[in-house]
Amino acid sequence: MSKAWDLYDALIESIPAEPVVEDCIIGLNWTYVRAGEYAGIAVTFQGSSASGLTDGPYIGRSLRDVAAGVRSWDMLRASVGMAAVNAWFNSPDKMAGLGLAQTAEDAKGGAGESIFDEPLESLLGKKVAVIGHFPYVEKQLSGKCELSILEREPEGDDYLDSACEYLLPEQDFVFITGMTLTNKTLPRLLTLTENAKSILVGPSSPITPLLFRYGVDSIAGFYVTDRNLTRALVAQAAHREIFRGGRRIVYSK
Repeated sequence: MSKAWDLYDALIESIPAEPVVEDCIIGLNWTYVRAGEYAGIAVTFQGSSASGLTDGPYIGRSLRDVAAGVRSWDMLRASVGMAAVNAWFNSPDKMAGLGLAQTAEDAKGGAGESIFDEPLESLLGKKVAVIGHFPYVEKQLSGKCELSILEREPEGDDYLDSACEYLLPEQDFVFITGMTLTNKTLPRLLTLTENAKSILVGPSSPITPLLFRYGVDSIAGFYVTDRNLTRALVAQAAHREIFRGGRRIVYSK
């Protein structure tokens, strides 16, 4: 079996069998999964390379079983799997265990800062690649570094994402959208960025030291602190508003 699956298997096998999925919403922009006190989100991929959502329904199944869907080539099923993975790893109690939040109460209402603001000094004059579009990234980084943006649907001066094979080995810093876990491109991207500092970015990113074993240096993720609000925002096809339901956090090795 391909070693590319090792990262996925490590995440799935870390989830205990006991939690049972009690709620699941596949929204226009986000997918939400809750198992008891654990709730997570991930970007919803609209495309599917398989025959549709053949794996549902999800409610009543173990969180680990649902999380295993992240390995699927059906992108909707993989989106549910990614949200299930994040439900386990991206929770207030796990953040407290990592020293990132004392309690769920401490974390309420904290939107956090942009990952592109935090390391700005270290990026000055460096070669920086960003995989995926992030709001205001050009405004924040343009003129401060040698910036390359790679996108599947490029705009303006973006590079097509296939340029990663040529550009990434030359970079000092690479910001990678967490959506690459869902679409299965992350293992290859981490191989290409082994000489750079790799930062996994966005709500689809699991916040766990497991990722450090596979070449991730820092995780700029999101965890849910208000399950009811997050559920409502997902159901209402919220986009940027989703951050009202939790907190963004940066975790580095």
